[in-house]
Amino acid sequence: MYLTLMKQKNSDRTHHNGSEFQRYGTVVDRAISLDNKIRSTSAEKLNQILADTITLRDMYKKHHWQVTGPTFYQLHLLFDKHYAEQAELVDTLAERVQTLGGVAIAMAHDVAETTHIERPPRGREDPNMQLFRLLQAHETIIAETREAADSTDEAGDAGTNDVLVSDVLRTNEFQVWFITEQLTIAGVEGKPSEEAAELVAGGRRGHDR
Repeated sequence: MYLTLMKQKNSDRTHHNGSEFQRYGTVVDRAISLDNKIRSTSAEKLNQILADTITLRDMYKKHHWQVTGPTFYQLHLLFDKHYAEQAELVDTLAERVQTLGGVAIAMAHDVAETTHIERPPRGREDPNMQLFRLLQAHETIIAETREAADSTDEAGDAGTNDVLVSDVLRTNEFQVWFITEQLTIAGVEGKPSEEAAELVAGGRRGHDR
């Protein structure tokens, strides 16, 4: 009886929408000289990048906690530095969505359903695999950001374009430089994604033996 009541209570809390006055995916009027369609399209693109940035941010913290091996100290610090920088991007992206009159994606389950970044396992992984996962996540975000930057430039949404280029793109490109240099020791730098993944996986198998 108690468990049934608790499940009902959690269900009511999850589905209670009485205080929701703007649905996700909509935009309200903003006096910023951009029409509704442009703001809606920009908000949609920003929310995808936001979901992926939240995922990358949290992946950095996971790796910060779980990293191991002889490079533990330097990676422990690097991952936390990049985490903080990604956290700033999360806030910048979310605030731009709201500025456009949209609704920023926020909760973990919504982010998990939206992100394009592959989910890592719960357990610990070899540092090279951690680095490779981060590199792939950055590449995903960079590709999305370039596409969105071109789109917002054509639409005349200069404010969103500036956020995408000056903040998101440059931060991710800069972090890719640091991650790539860390992977150089594994012979992964400059390799195509599939070949690099095999090198990392092969190194991990050798480490396990």
